[in-house]
Amino acid sequence: MFELPAERTTDRRTSETSERRRLVGQKVRAARETLTSSSGPRPEFGFELARIYAQNRISAVPVALTVAAVIAGVSMTWLVPPIALAWLVFALAGQVLVAALARRFVASEVEATHLKLWITRFAGAEALNGIAWASIVILLAGAGDTGDAAEIVSLFVMLVGVAVATMLASTVPIAACAATLPIAAIVIGTYVLKGGAAATAVAALSAGAEIYFLLLAQRLHATALETLEFRAEKDALIGELEQAKSNSDEARRRAEEANLAKSRFLATMSHELRTPLNAILGFSEVMKTEVFGPHATPTYKEYADDIHQSGQHLLNLINEILDLSRIEAGRYELNEESVRLAYIVEDCHHLLKLRAKKRGIQIREIAEPDLPPVWADERAMRQVVLNLLSNAIKFTPQGGEIRLKLGWTTSGGQYVSVSDTGPGIPEDEIPTVLASFGQGSLAIKTAEQGAGLGLPIVKGLIDLHGGGFSLKSRLREGTEVIVTLPASRVMSALAPVPDKGQPARDRAEAPAAALLRRAG
Repeated sequence: MFELPAERTTDRRTSETSERRRLVGQKVRAARETLTSSSGPRPEFGFELARIYAQNRISAVPVALTVAAVIAGVSMTWLVPPIALAWLVFALAGQVLVAALARRFVASEVEATHLKLWITRFAGAEALNGIAWASIVILLAGAGDTGDAAEIVSLFVMLVGVAVATMLASTVPIAACAATLPIAAIVIGTYVLKGGAAATAVAALSAGAEIYFLLLAQRLHATALETLEFRAEKDALIGELEQAKSNSDEARRRAEEANLAKSRFLATMSHELRTPLNAILGFSEVMKTEVFGPHATPTYKEYADDIHQSGQHLLNLINEILDLSRIEAGRYELNEESVRLAYIVEDCHHLLKLRAKKRGIQIREIAEPDLPPVWADERAMRQVVLNLLSNAIKFTPQGGEIRLKLGWTTSGGQYVSVSDTGPGIPEDEIPTVLASFGQGSLAIKTAEQGAGLGLPIVKGLIDLHGGGFSLKSRLREGTEVIVTLPASRVMSALAPVPDKGQPARDRAEAPAAALLRRAG
């Protein structure tokens, strides 16, 4: 058997959707593991922080070299050029060492077990770089009588070195400490040994500055960690949204396929069920009326009557299901015309009056006089009134009363109200009653069985007319259902267009014959 192209396309689409959902699920799980880990700095964040450190160090090399060259040039005021150049080479070597190590880290794929080893390497390189940077302080202190200017330069070197190291290495706290502590220790030790008021002041300022920059590095590290956490939360949320969208797309595709299958099924069953049902109804009608003569056994006539009633009930149920399906699918077409609700209500009352009388139920009809016609589908409105009256008769006990009202709404529309004295509906069951095939518990126990499609069809038909539906019920007091049509569907009267040849006085006295039109 050959596989059809449409089937191959569907299979490929399903496979791609499943693969996409699997990848999204992996991202979501990874993000959640990152956010829920509680053992110190999370491994994923540790990699990100180390990578940020390495990238900062690589990008800052030109600036660090420029600052080192400026300091070397200034130090030549007290140092001989070869010594100043030697320090510059030493400082440049420290910067190159750190940058080379950072570049190697960025270029390589580091495993989780090797992250601590790399951080240790960073700390060692930063310590060597700090010693190289602070060695200029020792050279200036041993240069002889340099005055206060050399001490100012030493303090400047210390502040610049510690500040730069703090900003660049703050994402790796160990590296930040390793970079700043040697500089501060060398400056403090050198000027404490040198003695004097100025030297002591430089040492004290260096100690205070080191403490401040260490606290700043800690705060910067916490800020970077929070930023990564927020980004991980955002990625997790995006992943969950993508997964939800994927699930929604898949559910929508399946719903569309199911809806198409349902439409095909209903279109087929509409013919396949109605054709034999019409035959059953026709032949059972012939048998129960004994058209070709009386039955030999009277019981057969009762059986024929039961068959006819059952077939009629099944046909009505099929019609209701098809109507509800068309309404839900948006394929129910209204055949709108000018109709009078009073006539429809009166006809429906007449049709169901005998049924109510058999159950000992009295129907009281109250209609406001002189109601104008409305622009609506007569068949739909007739079905609305019949369903409401049938429900009221079904759920009203013997000796009860049904009130059928028709009148104006406060907004200028028209309404139809059907209220009964039945058992009522609990408030929490009203949404169930309004759902397709939904029935209330008390209604099931106290009334004849139904399909639960009457009220959903009524609500759907009224919604198609742009009207309103309201259900009010109280236990052991009864239920009232009100359907309304908007004022835009009420027809009003217009004076006729006067004849131009008619005299003005005659035109003014002409009778106001009405032409129906739609209001609004």
